[in-house]
Amino acid sequence: MEKVMIWTTILVYILVLVVVGLITGRKSKSIADFTVGGRNAGAWLSALSYGTAYFSAVMFVGYAGKTGLSFGLWGVLAGIGNAVFGSLLAWAMLARRTRDVSGRLKLKTMPEFFEKRYNSVPMRIFAAAVIFLFLVPYSASVYSGLASVADVLLGINDTVFLIIIAVLAILLVTFGGYLVQARADFIQGIVMMVGVALLLFFVVRCDQVGGLEGLKAYAQTQAGLPTLNASQWVSLMATVLMTSFGTWGLPQMVQKYFGIRDDKQAKRGIIISTVFAFLIAGGGYFIGSLCHAYYTVGVDMPEADYIVPNMLKDSHLPTVLLGVIIVLLLSASVSTLCSVTLSAGSALSIDFVSVAVKKDMKDQQKSMLTKVFCVLFVLLSYVVANTKTPILDMMSYSWGIISGSFLAPYVLALYSKKINKPGAWAGILTGFCIAIVPAACKILNLLSVETPTVVKLMGQGPLYACIAMVASVLMCLLVSAFTQRKSEKEVTDFFYNGVVEAE
Repeated sequence: MEKVMIWTTILVYILVLVVVGLITGRKSKSIADFTVGGRNAGAWLSALSYGTAYFSAVMFVGYAGKTGLSFGLWGVLAGIGNAVFGSLLAWAMLARRTRDVSGRLKLKTMPEFFEKRYNSVPMRIFAAAVIFLFLVPYSASVYSGLASVADVLLGINDTVFLIIIAVLAILLVTFGGYLVQARADFIQGIVMMVGVALLLFFVVRCDQVGGLEGLKAYAQTQAGLPTLNASQWVSLMATVLMTSFGTWGLPQMVQKYFGIRDDKQAKRGIIISTVFAFLIAGGGYFIGSLCHAYYTVGVDMPEADYIVPNMLKDSHLPTVLLGVIIVLLLSASVSTLCSVTLSAGSALSIDFVSVAVKKDMKDQQKSMLTKVFCVLFVLLSYVVANTKTPILDMMSYSWGIISGSFLAPYVLALYSKKINKPGAWAGILTGFCIAIVPAACKILNLLSVETPTVVKLMGQGPLYACIAMVASVLMCLLVSAFTQRKSEKEVTDFFYNGVVEAE
C-alpha cells in the first residue's frame, strides 16, 4: 500500500508536467521563444527557474551527504554561501546588466555573448564545444543522485528509474524549450519549498535527532560540530566557493537572466531567488549535516552518495510525505536536467554548427537540431553516469572547467570596457588548463592508472575550480592591461550602447 501511494504521487507529478508541456509548448514559435522564452519572464518565473536549475539531487543527495559526513554541522555553511553568493550577490551584480545587453543585442546564448563582446567567432565556437562536452559530467551527476534515491527509497532498478527521468526531461525540453521549462520550474519550485519545509520539521522531530534539545546536544559533540584542521577548512571553503561562485559562469544559470522581462522583475528576482536558496540549500545541507546522529563512521555509515536517502528511509516519515520528498528530488533534478540539456543543445546547434558548419541555417532548422542535440546530450549523460564516479567529483569537474574558463570574461565584460580579446582568451585558457587537471586524472584512473598523485588530484575538483576562477580573473585583467587596442573601441561601444532591432 505504501509503494502504491508513493508511485501515485510520482505519477500525478509526471502528468502535471506533461500537461504543462502540451499547453505551453504551443506558444513556442521561434528560436527566441525556444531559448529565452520571448524575453517575457516575470520575477517569480525567472527566480524559481534559476533556483530549480541551481539545486538538484546533486546537492540534496551528493553534496549534503558528503559535507555532512566530512564536516558535520559546519556543512551548513555551503547552503548559506549558496544563498548569499550564488543567489543574492549573483542576481544583484549580474541579472540587470545581463538582461540589458542580451535584450538590446538579441543574444540567445552565452557563447554568442562572447562573440559580440570580443568580436571573436573562434571564441564563440570554443565556448560552445566546451559547454556541450563538460556539461555532460554535471548532468551525469544528477542521474547518479537519482540512482541512489531509486535504490534506497523505491527499491527498484535504477536503470528503469533513470530512463523514466531521461524521457521526462527530453519531453519537457523538446515540447517547447525555455517556455515549457520555466513554467514547469515554477511548479517544481513550489513543490521543492513545501517539501523541504515539511522535511525539516519531521527530521528534527524524529527519534534520531530528538527535537531542538537533541539538536543542541548533537551540536556539542565532536561528530556533530567537529574541530576542523587547516586542511579541512580549505576543503570546506573550496566547496562553499565553488558551489556559490561557480554559478556565475555556467550557461544554464546565466541564460536565465536573458529571459527576464524588465529591470523591475530583475530587482524582485533578487529577493525571491535568495529566499528560495536559503530554504532549499540551507535546508538540504542541514539535513545532511545530521548524518552522525543516525550512523557511526566505520560501523553503519553508508557511502557518501547513499547517506541522505538512507536517512530519509530511517526517519520513518509519513508515507504521503515520503512521496512528496521523492517528488521534491525529482522536481529538483528534472528542472536541472532540462536547463543543462537546453543550454548544451542550443550551444552546439546555434553557436557551433550554425557558425562553423552551416552558416545559412534557418530558425526552424536550428530549433530541430537543438532538439536532436538535447537527446544526444541526455544519452551521453546516462553513459557517463554509469562510470560510478562520486557525485561531488563529477559536478566539480563540470563546474570547475566551465566557470573556470568563462566566469571572468563574462562578469568582467559587464563592468569594464577595458577587457579585450587577448585578455579574454588568456583568462579562458588559463582557467581551462587549471580546472581540467582533476578531470584528466579521473580519465587516467578509468584507464587503470592508479598512482598516488593521480588518485589524490582526481578528488580535488572543488579546490582546482576555485584556483581556476581566481587565476582566470587575474589573467583577464593583466593581459588586457598590457594589450590595449584602440581598434577595439568600435566593437565595445556597440556592445554597451548598440541596439539590434530584429530578433
